[in-house]
Amino acid sequence: MIKDLLITPLKIIDTPGGNVMHAMKESDPGYVDFGEAYFSEIIPFKIKAWKRHKKMTLNLVVPVGCIRFVLYDDRENVNGMFHELVISKDNFCRLTVPPMIWMGFQSQSTDCSILLNIADIKHNPSEVDKKNIEEIEFNWSD
Repeated sequence: MIKDLLITPLKIIDTPGGNVMHAMKESDPGYVDFGEAYFSEIIPFKIKAWKRHKKMTLNLVVPVGCIRFVLYDDRENVNGMFHELVISKDNFCRLTVPPMIWMGFQSQSTDCSILLNIADIKHNPSEVDKKNIEEIEFNWSD
């Protein structure tokens, strides 16, 4: 697995009025600080790739739908390591992504998927690197 990548199982608590889905507590592994939280909507089967943050730690939760995450580590002494993870209610967990890891993701649902990011710093476009999808060789059709 990619160094410093963290996968934390989360609880879904069944209640009569609807489920309570945990996301993150200050005492949880992966919590660094709080900068902002936001939701992203991903159109069915749409791929969003590639992006990496130079400073931001991401804490990603999928409360609605199903999302396939592909992470790529090209840091020194790694030689391009990939890690894949699908997050949904069936595999309800939080993915903590440290800075300098490339990330792409794809909705696996026939309806829109929702991604929650609990970030340790506020979004700043100058700390983000982006690449076109073909710049990192990965077969998204598998």
